[in-house]
Order: sequence, then structure tokens, then C-alpha cells
Amino acid sequence: MTVFHRNEKKNPLPESLKGGVIAIGNFDGVHRGHQTVLNRALDLSRERGVPALVLTFEPHPRSVFRPDQPVFRLTPPPLRARLLEAMGFHSVIEYPFDREFSNRSAEEFVHSILVEWLGASEVVTGFDFHFGKGREGGPAFMMESGRRYGFGVTLIDAFRDEGSEVVSSSRIRSLLRDGDVAQAAGLLGYRFTVEAEVIKGQQLGRTLGFPTANMALPPEAELKPGIYAVRLRRPDGSLHDGVASFGYRPTVTDDGAALLETFVFDFSGSLYGEHCRVSFFGHLRDELKFAGLEPLVEQIRKDEEEARALLAGVAPISPLDAEIAF
Repeated sequence: MTVFHRNEKKNPLPESLKGGVIAIGNFDGVHRGHQTVLNRALDLSRERGVPALVLTFEPHPRSVFRPDQPVFRLTPPPLRARLLEAMGFHSVIEYPFDREFSNRSAEEFVHSILVEWLGASEVVTGFDFHFGKGREGGPAFMMESGRRYGFGVTLIDAFRDEGSEVVSSSRIRSLLRDGDVAQAAGLLGYRFTVEAEVIKGQQLGRTLGFPTANMALPPEAELKPGIYAVRLRRPDGSLHDGVASFGYRPTVTDDGAALLETFVFDFSGSLYGEHCRVSFFGHLRDELKFAGLEPLVEQIRKDEEEARALLAGVAPISPLDAEIAF
């Protein structure tokens, strides 16, 4: 799948991708609510034999308007693209979002981007999608534009879970702040996953007999500090079960920088420099400060045993979960 980081002004789209079904949205998390929009777009593209594309925007609008309050991204662009590829999309267009773009009219957005640039045959988006300066463009405007320019418009209602609550990115972020990765997985439709380069740490884990793959997550990541049962995927595709600590290592340091440290079971090689993916299967306990290294090692052994038991019985919760975490 091709990911385009471009706009329409100086970057023509390949003819093979024009005339497709366009799913529009930010899609942070690619959660079950998003998937209702995305799957409808995929169904229409298959029925008509045309490409299925996603039109999204980077950076996140909040990063432009409130840079002092960065948003906790559930799926940074590379991971979002991998999820969309796994679903079956032909291409993702990450349209540059800045203040100039935000000041373009809704009519210009439709005519310049959807009609002239993409040649959209159908637009699929959520029922509450707004666009254009001052959010002047909404569902009614999009429907009327489709009639004028000759493209179809499909609006998808909010998706609700079994408890009739709307599935949203903000709700999932709240669960992750509480460490509830199991319930978050139910709303995402796959295990919450992060990816980053493995970096060198203090190497204390190696000294204690529990070497870890250390990854620095973005500072805005708000996952609750604690111990988790996880699965690590290397760039070669191999999977390894493990137990991970996310937090501030209060027993051994007080430098204030959060770190994800994954002890990979039954593995003796080096992971330094590899860009790995870690999927979270269960929260085992909160982060604790121990009286010394001996009780810390004793607790790590208990964490390992509990994580092995949890991971031994897991199964994919969806085809997308099977692609990402299995």
C-alpha cells in the first residue's frame, strides 16, 4: 500500500487511484467505530471494482491549534497506515494540515480535493464530519455537493458497543490512562499496540538476569504506569511473548523520564536499533517502589509467571487483531 504525504497543488495522484471510494476522517485508533466507516468504503470499492482510499490529515489538528496540549495518539501515522493496509485499502493520503488549509472554504475542499484531484466516485465518512473554514461544511453540505458534482455520499452513524455507549478515541484514551488494556482492546477491535526503536538503557535488567528491550514512547503517551503482559514483534515478523514495565522505575532511578521496558521470554539476542512493535494483552499490577533489588527481582519472577499464564491462553479477537498481534 502506498502512503502519500501530499496535497493537490503540485502533486498529481496516479491515474490508477482516481475515481475511487474515499473514506475521510482522522481515524486515530482505527477503532471499531472507525471500522464501520472503513469497512463500508471497502465494500463499495469491491462492488464497483474501484480503488479504496483513505483521506486523513497530518499533523493532528489539535497539534496545530493547541501545540502546548499535544494529543495522545492511539495510532501514530505509521501504525495507522499498517492497520489500514491490513484492512485492505489501496492507499492512504496523509494531507498536510496547517492553518492555511484550515482557512480553505468547504466548497474549495470539495471541488479542489475531492472532485478535481481525487475524482471521487463515492465519499464515506462519519455522520458528524465537518470541514472547511469555521467547520462550515457538514453532512448536508457534503450530500448537496455530491448531487452537484456527481459523486455518492454515504454517512455512517455512530457505532455503539454492547452497552450502547459510543465507541470513541477519547473513551479508549481514558481506559488506557486507567491501565485497562483489556477493555480498550474490546473497543479497538485489536490489542493496543505501540512501536518504537529499541534503545540502550541502564542495562540494570541484564545485571539482574532480566534483560529488557527499552523503548521511549512519545511524551504525550498517557498509558498508566504499571506492569503488562505483552507480545513483541520484531521487524522480521517474529513474535515473542514478554512482560513489560511502563513507567519511571522508582526503585532504581528518579530521572522523571517514562520508559517501556520489555523482558522478552526465552530470547538471548540483541534488539538494539530494531524498530519493534509491542502489543498489550493485560495489566498485571501498578508500578511499585521496592525496598531494594532483592524484592524487586522476586516480584519480577512473579510477574513473569503471571504473564506467561495469561499469554498461553490468548486468541485473536478479530481478523485485524490476528494481523497485528498474532
